[in-house]
Amino acid sequence: MTPEVKDRIETLINAHKIVVFMKGNKLMPQCGFSNNVVQILNVLGVPFETFDVLSDPEIRQGIKEYSNWPTIPQVYVSGEFLGGSDILIELYQKGELQEKVEVALAS
Repeated sequence: MTPEVKDRIETLINAHKIVVFMKGNKLMPQCGFSNNVVQILNVLGVPFETFDVLSDPEIRQGIKEYSNWPTIPQVYVSGEFLGGSDILIELYQKGELQEKVEVALAS
């Protein structure tokens, strides 16, 4: 990953309390896993941003290297990498995602 791609990723992560690197966007997810993440965040009723990795191959590959996580989607809350679809479902079911999101939005 080039320093420029790393800077772009960090800018996206730091500019938003909650950001999802996904296939498609929150209005039109392009895969089931991305859709799962969007649905969970919509149920929580929290503001979040998305970045469509299909529109930018450098970011698509770069985010995998940045987080050391091989799959998309990837969710960041207050700059912290939480994981992908399965992790978000698990955190949501345990009630931990709601807590993390509330803390992030309050800060």
